Amino acid sequence: MLDHVGISCSDYARSRAFYEEALEPLGYRLMMEPVENVGGFGDDFPFFWISSRDAPTGSTHVAFRVETRDVVDAFHAAALTAGGTDNGPPGPRPIYHEHYYGAYVLDPDGNNVEAVCHHPPEGKHPPPGDIGHA
Repeated sequence: MLDHVGISCSDYARSRAFYEEALEPLGYRLMMEPVENVGGFGDDFPFFWISSRDAPTGSTHVAFRVETRDVVDAFHAAALTAGGTDNGPPGPRPIYHEHYYGAYVLDPDGNNVEAVCHHPPEGKHPPPGDIGHA
């Protein structure tokens, strides 16, 4: 399990606005900005950080785990509306495991951001003993 992830950005204000909108469907918000141009997002703990103080940009992948496929879809739509670039529309990714459902968006700096659900489609139940994770 991840404790936190940090990525670099070239324009903090632009990236902050992008993530505030793109992460809202996931239930995450900007929780703190302890110093200038550094912000931590989360729900009850700031586990995802952006900063314009580090380099290089555009080389990070981060996946946010969500509980339903509808939330994956909502993330993808919100991230595109916020100015992201599609890097893989919502859909199953059986290459990872049977119930893997994800969507990928490049943020304003080219970082690959994903929302993923590890559960079967709503209304379907996994076989006994299948926890729905790889």
